[in-house]
Amino acid sequence: MESGIALLETLLETVRDVLPIAAILFGFQVLVLRQPIPNLKRVLTGFVYVLVGMAFFLEGLEQALFPLGKLMAQQLTEPDFIFDADEVVSAIPSWEEYGWVYVFAALIGFSTTIAEPSLIAVAMKAEQVSGGSVSPRGLRVAVAIGVAVGIALGTFRIITGTPLHYYIIAGYVLVVIQTAFAPRMIIPLAYDSGGVTTSTVTVPLVTALGLGLANNVPGRSPLLDGFGLIAFASLCPIIAVMAYAQLSEFRAGRKQNMVEDDVAD
Repeated sequence: MESGIALLETLLETVRDVLPIAAILFGFQVLVLRQPIPNLKRVLTGFVYVLVGMAFFLEGLEQALFPLGKLMAQQLTEPDFIFDADEVVSAIPSWEEYGWVYVFAALIGFSTTIAEPSLIAVAMKAEQVSGGSVSPRGLRVAVAIGVAVGIALGTFRIITGTPLHYYIIAGYVLVVIQTAFAPRMIIPLAYDSGGVTTSTVTVPLVTALGLGLANNVPGRSPLLDGFGLIAFASLCPIIAVMAYAQLSEFRAGRKQNMVEDDVAD
């Protein structure tokens, strides 16, 4: 009964949030463009699907993903897990003793990104527009590796308590340098790849992980240290995709040189 009431409340909140979007779309179509809405019945049915789907998804986040992420962070940072039974537990463990946290963060970042619907859609469109020169699988793996490295680095920042802006400034300096040398075709796609990772699957788990770590690592503030992981999830894929394109270009050029050398011989 309580879960049904909670789902109904979430559905009403979703309707309230989506109505302005629908009003803008329908208002421009009817009042500005002065055109009838094509396939009105199918469009309205689609909106109903969106509302119901979002309500179930948001309620699922509250019931499963957020608690699971916080629970995993709590279990991975417990002294009983970090230290052996015969060791003396210090008040504040050093960053080296959180190795499994970094491994879990990298794996959860990689797996959630591979399953990210928005990334799948972007990869498919990139293949269509590029005439097959951009591999959807290669793009998804490159982005997923970038997110994995970013989330692992972000958890390291939370555990050590170092300022967030140091990492972000250094990362974007690297992005600027890469942009000057990366293939022109891949640069816009690389920048978009950073945005599509911060979507429906990745954000809930990553946010829950960051807040869970900040709550359980001694000396950390959930407000100051718990957030910021999403910034790493947006930044590192840009670096990874441009590095993937640069590596592919280098390998293609090297292969072409080898073919030319063989022909010359």
